[in-house]
Amino acid sequence: MKKIETIWHHLLYQALTEKKFKHTQKDLAKNFGYSLSTVNHALSVPTQLGAVRKTAKFFVLADFDKLLYYWASVRNLERDIVYQTTLAEPIAQIEGLIPSGTIYAAYSAAKKILPEPPTDYSKVYFYSDERILKDVKRRFPQSQTKEANIFVLKMPETMPRYGKITTLPQTFVDIWNLHDWYAKDFIKNLEEKMHGILS
Repeated sequence: MKKIETIWHHLLYQALTEKKFKHTQKDLAKNFGYSLSTVNHALSVPTQLGAVRKTAKFFVLADFDKLLYYWASVRNLERDIVYQTTLAEPIAQIEGLIPSGTIYAAYSAAKKILPEPPTDYSKVYFYSDERILKDVKRRFPQSQTKEANIFVLKMPETMPRYGKITTLPQTFVDIWNLHDWYAKDFIKNLEEKMHGILS
């Protein structure tokens, strides 16, 4: 995931969890250890779209949905897949084998975020860093089966600060990029939850 995406995520997360919409570029740069030019670049297109409104001293997330859907449309989840394999076990059992230090994503995260999942699912996604990947591969050996059901994503350095599952906006954006028939049901329920929080 690109640095500019971690900034978009943070703005959406802050809006949902703290109802915070006002920020400064300087504070964001300091928070993430990014350059001001990186932060400014992250705000460029959202500002053009009207998702962000800039003033001389600060900027405001003016349209939550515009930034959310823009991020969803440019997110490239497939590019972040670092390992995939197949395990012919029930999904709950696969999720129970995921090593600590990883972060549940997509449907596995949505199951924990929503009161109940809208439907069953047959694929597991989670984020892992390089240190844990060896343990992941030991627990989930490479399979020659064509249809994978376990997908490991490269974990951004900033992700662990948000918890052991992906946040509501991150989960929404990741599932938006999946093509499974049941993804649409998860998207709808996550969308409703976000709008309920913001209303």
